[in-house]
Amino acid sequence: MVGKVDHIGIAVANLDETLAFYTDILGMKLHGTETVAEQKVRVAFLPVGDTEIELLESTDPEGPIAKFIENKGQGIQHIAFKVDDIEAALAELKAKGVRLIDEKPRYGAGGAKIAFLHPKATNGVLVELCQRD
Repeated sequence: MVGKVDHIGIAVANLDETLAFYTDILGMKLHGTETVAEQKVRVAFLPVGDTEIELLESTDPEGPIAKFIENKGQGIQHIAFKVDDIEAALAELKAKGVRLIDEKPRYGAGGAKIAFLHPKATNGVLVELCQRD
């Protein structure tokens, strides 16, 4: 079902300040930024080998990233696994009794189809499935 780690999502309070660390200090290359209104986030992509670091800044104080930072502080918010067929993966997980946040895929950054599994089903880790066509 899972092909590889697609990206690691990191919640940040200030995208521009955080980007300076990753680009100026670590020497990573910025692949681009995007605002995803539906998710209430501004996102930056930094490729690392076959995966990416996805920096997430909330665009709304009531958005999920703002709430995450309020509760847990800045840091790793989720890990995303690439799947070839997200609908089939969700159906398989549901049949296995895995609790899902998203029973149907939704639009994610970079034009991906995404869906989240509930952390209570994954030992406390927010897991995202990601399909990129």
